[in-house]
Amino acid sequence: MIKAIFFDLDGVLVDACDWHYHSLNDALEHYKGFKISYDDHIDKYNGLPTSVKLDMLGITEEEKESIWRMKQDRTLENIKMYGSVDKYKIRMLNKLKEENYKLVCVTNSIRETATQMLKSTGQLELFDFLITNEDVDNNKPHPDCYILAMNMLEISKEECLIVEDSPKGKKAAYASGAKVLEVKDVYDVTLDNIRRVI
Repeated sequence: MIKAIFFDLDGVLVDACDWHYHSLNDALEHYKGFKISYDDHIDKYNGLPTSVKLDMLGITEEEKESIWRMKQDRTLENIKMYGSVDKYKIRMLNKLKEENYKLVCVTNSIRETATQMLKSTGQLELFDFLITNEDVDNNKPHPDCYILAMNMLEISKEECLIVEDSPKGKKAAYASGAKVLEVKDVYDVTLDNIRRVI
């Protein structure tokens, strides 16, 4: 019997892919004079923590801090500028809460960014808690974040449903042993689709 539903953030609760893409490119262009293509962003980097993306791009330790900070600042600016209340997600989450499911957002984003995304879209108060890439040593595609959420709720993997969209997120979800609902994008995350697998 499912007692808790864990939601990824980017691409599941919030369509933030483009925000991350443009924010990272702003920082890369400013400090390094190059950008990554949108195809590369989707295929290689989407869903990974910024620090991992910078490692993959060969950014030195000396340069990482400045680029990372600018990327996070730009992301927050974009969220505040373009984020809007999502009445559909709010309605879905409220209904699930009424049915006594525990709701947790589990993301590879940092806490500051994730909190702002959920706040800007009106979803923050509907979650029991938030787990970010700062809460575990190994981020997705490792299952650590999902296992931490189970431990915090004191429930078993059989009592969890995880909603994920990206390959790395799905890999983490399946590795946790929980039931998984694979979605294509934020529009695929509906009450009907969730109820279908619970």
